[in-house]
Amino acid sequence: MASTSELNEDDTVSFLPHRLNRQPVVVRGLTADELWICVGLSALAGLLLGLPLAWLTSTIALIPSMIVAAIAFGMFVGGSSLRRWKRGRPDTWLYRQLQWRIALNHPLLSPWIRGDLLVTRSGYWTTRRGSQ
Repeated sequence: MASTSELNEDDTVSFLPHRLNRQPVVVRGLTADELWICVGLSALAGLLLGLPLAWLTSTIALIPSMIVAAIAFGMFVGGSSLRRWKRGRPDTWLYRQLQWRIALNHPLLSPWIRGDLLVTRSGYWTTRRGSQ
């Protein structure tokens, strides 16, 4: 029950929790979306490492083993580094940062991720007040 200082005259709560719409932290400081990104990139790295190793050793079982090992390593290292990278920043900062970097470095991919809506201008900005 809310305290009497938080209730209005019509018995409605006068505040809104500020973390109501945030995604919960799932593993090592990562939200579910960030965890899927980390796992997907780690699995891809494990596949790229496992294919040549499996070919060199003629053992196909190295491919899924390398994928699992890369996912475990990626969650451990990626979770720690992403948690440090995101510390003190807004919830959507990581996604906007990725969107901005893709818009700058890969302009052909920019419309698919709505990067064309971002301001990518470099240079000095001025605010002019008064008549011109």
